[in-house]
Amino acid sequence: MSGAAEFAAEPVDGPVDGPVDGPGDGELLARIFLTRVVEPGDETGGRWVRELGAREVAERLRAGGRPLPGASGRRWAGLLARAERADPGRDLAVARDAGVRFVYPGTAEWPRQLDDLGDGRPVGLWVRGPADLRMWALRSVAVVGARACTEYGAHMAATLAAELAERGWVVVSGGAYGVDGAAHRGALGSGGATVAVLACGVDRPYPRGHTGLITRIAEQGLVIGELPPGDHPTQSRFILRNRVIAALTRGTVVVEAAHRSGSLVTARAAGRLGRHTMGVPGPATSGRSAGVHELLRQGAVLVTDAAEIVELVGDMGELAPERRGPVLPRDLLQPTARQVLDALPARGAALAEGIARDARTTRDDAIARLYELRALGYVERHGDGWKLTRQAVIPADDGSGVP
Repeated sequence: MSGAAEFAAEPVDGPVDGPVDGPGDGELLARIFLTRVVEPGDETGGRWVRELGAREVAERLRAGGRPLPGASGRRWAGLLARAERADPGRDLAVARDAGVRFVYPGTAEWPRQLDDLGDGRPVGLWVRGPADLRMWALRSVAVVGARACTEYGAHMAATLAAELAERGWVVVSGGAYGVDGAAHRGALGSGGATVAVLACGVDRPYPRGHTGLITRIAEQGLVIGELPPGDHPTQSRFILRNRVIAALTRGTVVVEAAHRSGSLVTARAAGRLGRHTMGVPGPATSGRSAGVHELLRQGAVLVTDAAEIVELVGDMGELAPERRGPVLPRDLLQPTARQVLDALPARGAALAEGIARDARTTRDDAIARLYELRALGYVERHGDGWKLTRQAVIPADDGSGVP
């Protein structure tokens, strides 16, 4: 059976884990068919779907004939070759056996923020895991970064993810080695929620070394992707996958990235979509942080902990605590006593008259304050002079300027 009848009448038991919630089985099968034929992020294909509808596009690809607008002869031939091999009913059955469902625009679980991608939005998403994707995406943050990260990068990613999860935020990343894996583990380790967005079929974990991690994410969180069951990743698919991470979340945090890192693609896509872009600084001498530093120079916000991230992406009033140094005992002195203390020389003793002059007070007032300071252990008397004790000498790097 081909043409309109194929996508309108092919029997389906209903999508995985429940009845079809949307235009119906024909729409479901048409979009599953298109995930096998059209590459993720193909804006020409997205325009066809927007203008003609998924069923019409699928039917014309099945039937062959005259190319759709914007497709060269060579490209159209390639699409038709893929269409000949596509079997949406089989893909749906394989997905069902793997515990995977298909979510697409018009269904209740579809995250509407993905519509911001315009014609580049996914025709649908394969979803593995018990949670509701739309609800989780409403309060989510992406944490991405270098695959070959340093120990510092892994520590920061895991710590940020754990802190975000403890605050009730969903951590989204790409399931890769390095920062991605550390972020997922940090969220899981704190008993929180995490989503892995893959550049391959969600039934075949990639990288293989993360099979256990991705399986655990599917059990406790969500594993999602645009590609149908069994499909493999490519370099271009990794790059295109990043736009989904950017669009799905309220903001993207980059932890370690070289100048050509794919995580910078995610951050820049987030910026174009009006999402928050954030970077975690690293050593100025580290090439793995050079891309993050450039991102910060271009306007991303510097963050160092979850409170600063939530201040940006959260609701009004979710402010990070004010950052300030420790309160020193001398900070608690009365202003006049502090003036007298500041008037004493860093080395050697001084007479009360000189101290009073430098403190802009009287000799009698200066002597009264000096005795107060002696009781607190800040000064000591040497004959007619007064000098600072070791306790009163503050290191210069505290910002006081006192040597």
